Amino acid sequence: MTGSLPQQGGPADDEHVRAEDHGHMVRRRAFTLLIIVLLIGVPAGYLVISANQSRNSGKEKEEKYSARGLTEGWPSKVQRRLYQVPIPHPSNQVAWYETNNWKTSRLYVQFQTTHAGLDAFLKEVGVSRAQLKKGAITISSRDRQATGWRFSGPGARPGAYWGLVHKQKNPRPTQAVVVNTGNPTYPMVYVVSRTVP
Repeated sequence: MTGSLPQQGGPADDEHVRAEDHGHMVRRRAFTLLIIVLLIGVPAGYLVISANQSRNSGKEKEEKYSARGLTEGWPSKVQRRLYQVPIPHPSNQVAWYETNNWKTSRLYVQFQTTHAGLDAFLKEVGVSRAQLKKGAITISSRDRQATGWRFSGPGARPGAYWGLVHKQKNPRPTQAVVVNTGNPTYPMVYVVSRTVP
C-alpha cells in the first residue's frame, strides 16, 4: 500500500517561520513603544511648556511690580489689621509695599475689585462712597514715587479718579485712598495707610 505521508518542512522552512515571527514581534514591540512614547511624552511635553509659560508670566508680573517697589500678592493678615486695610473678596492685581522708619510706617496697597467689593472696603475702613471727591488725588507725589503709581498721562480718563483721606487719632492709621473708575465694572483702588510709632 503506497500512500503519501504529509511532508514536513525542513530546517529552511522553520527558519523562515521563525524569521517572520521575529519580524512580527519586533514590529509589535516598536508599535507598543511608539504608543507609550505618545501617551507619556506628548502630555509631559505640554506640561513642561505650560509650566515654562506660567513661570515666565509669574516672573514678568514680579518684575513689573518690583520695578515699582511693590510685591505681588496680599500683605499678611497682621499687616492688614495693623494698617486697617481690608482687601475685599474678590480682588485681583493685588500688590503691596511697606516702609518703616523712626518717624512713620506706611503700607501701600493696590487692588482691583467689584463695586460691591469697593463699598465693602470703604465701609470697613470707616467711610462711605459719598465721601469720595471727584478728581481728588489724595496720595502724595512722594508716595506715588515710592510705588510708581501714576494718576495722569496716557490712558488716564478725565473724571476717572476719586479720592479721600480718612484721618484718625494715633495709634490708629490715617489712610489716603484713590479709586480709579476708568474700568466701569472693576474699579482699581490705591491705598496708603500711615501710622506713627
